[in-house]
Amino acid sequence: MVVNWNRKELLRACLASLARQRNIGFETIVVDNGSLDGSAEVAKREFGARVIRNPTNRGFCAANNQGIAAARGDFIALLNNDAEAEPGWLEALHSACARRADVGMAASKVLVWEDPRRIDKVGHLIYPDGQNRGRGSGAPDKGQFDREEEVLWPDGCAAMYRRAMLDQIGGFDEDFFAYGDDAELGLRARIAGWKCLYTPAAVVRHHRGTTLGKDSARRLELIERNRVLLALKLFPWSLLWLNPVYFVARLVAGAAAARRGAGDTAYFPGLRGKWAMARALLRGDLAALRLAPRMLRKRADVRRIRKLPPSEVRRLILENRLSLRDIA
Repeated sequence: MVVNWNRKELLRACLASLARQRNIGFETIVVDNGSLDGSAEVAKREFGARVIRNPTNRGFCAANNQGIAAARGDFIALLNNDAEAEPGWLEALHSACARRADVGMAASKVLVWEDPRRIDKVGHLIYPDGQNRGRGSGAPDKGQFDREEEVLWPDGCAAMYRRAMLDQIGGFDEDFFAYGDDAELGLRARIAGWKCLYTPAAVVRHHRGTTLGKDSARRLELIERNRVLLALKLFPWSLLWLNPVYFVARLVAGAAAARRGAGDTAYFPGLRGKWAMARALLRGDLAALRLAPRMLRKRADVRRIRKLPPSEVRRLILENRLSLRDIA
């Protein structure tokens, strides 16, 4: 399943890579969020994809939920429209998911499209304030991630989910719209007792930051808002009370990185750029505050699916913790 919004050429390359998948039967569903560039027509005419058309951009979460509802298989794979899968990708994900009944998610080996010798992500890690990032992000690929192993959750850029798991816990939280949504779904699944398996045989190449752009204040606002919503909804109280402390520590580390011209701050140069970042973070926090009552109600609903006690959730988060250096 592919969610698309105005990326015709990227979508064409993505669907061409799916057409080359081998040794497995599947259907291709494209959920188009009101594209104006003819990309939906390309998906249907050139690739015979099943296309669901939205008149407006409903966001990554709602569009994925539409595709999940329409899909007929027992396993559902997601591939970003700015990603291209190697021919054995789908078969490898299915094999990882299908061999164990407790595996509800499978993660891919995602490489940087512009430099496939470099890792984009191989599963996910999280910082204790809710900010999350791909495991191994930016590292040279030297074979250090060539072992199949359990990881925290997959990146929604290239992942597989078991239908039975989604039926039990629900799909993507549409309040997230985009960014951090795969983390929320993944942690919710882990709380419900499901596991995630990373398989290095499922290889994808990914164009980084093409949806809104890494210098987008809107992107930064959504990331900030959603890391707060994630913590409010799913973190144990023992970590949630410490969230401001972890957040301040991350800001200090980010400021130190900015002085070196490193980290995400490099995409917001000069005083004007830093002011734009600060305003985006503030807007994200205010938006999270407005949604906080709804997230707390959803937090209560999570009890219905809970298998891991809060102490185990805390241990899971801290064992898969990003370092301050990595998160900055």
